[in-house]
Amino acid sequence: MKAKICGLSTAEQVKTCVNYNADYCGFILNYPKSHRFIEFDKAKDLTNINKKNTKYVAVLVNPNNSELEKFSKLNFDYFQVYGKNNIETILNIKSKYKKKTIATVQVKNREDIFKYKEFEDTADIILWDSSGLELSLEWNFDWIKLVPNKITKMIAGNINIDMLEKISNLADIVDVSGALETNKVKDIFKIKNFLRKLKKINDEN
Repeated sequence: MKAKICGLSTAEQVKTCVNYNADYCGFILNYPKSHRFIEFDKAKDLTNINKKNTKYVAVLVNPNNSELEKFSKLNFDYFQVYGKNNIETILNIKSKYKKKTIATVQVKNREDIFKYKEFEDTADIILWDSSGLELSLEWNFDWIKLVPNKITKMIAGNINIDMLEKISNLADIVDVSGALETNKVKDIFKIKNFLRKLKKINDEN
């Protein structure tokens, strides 16, 4: 299982993720309601940090064309999209900006899992997340078993270090944010511990 650490806002956080082999680093770019939101100039600075083998992910909520244009100039590998007109946005990102894409399915109930079918032929990765956006809510991760293995699956929703063992065989990628914070700030110690634990689980499997 790979790891995406989301909502990064300082150079120390990003360098820690890169040095401890996080597969993806996520940045909240156009959603000021989130305490993890960062301004364009900050995003530019952080994405200029040497990412080695890590991929940088632009996390966008209902992005408009001018936002896509602006953020496409930064050093992002993926655009992750929440909100309406998801499919049109993803096709636009792939054709116009040549970025890989992560489509988001927000899960409230079991039937929501199947919304992935809209994106399975266009998105590179599909993320099943809670319906909370800036809030970290849980859902029944076992529902993801209903999705075929051919789909690259990412899961999020109040995931913490103690759940890693249980969910390690459910999805390809785990997306974590709130559990790695102390007083709404990413905690370097928690990031290191989480990535160490994930490596240990992967090494044992």
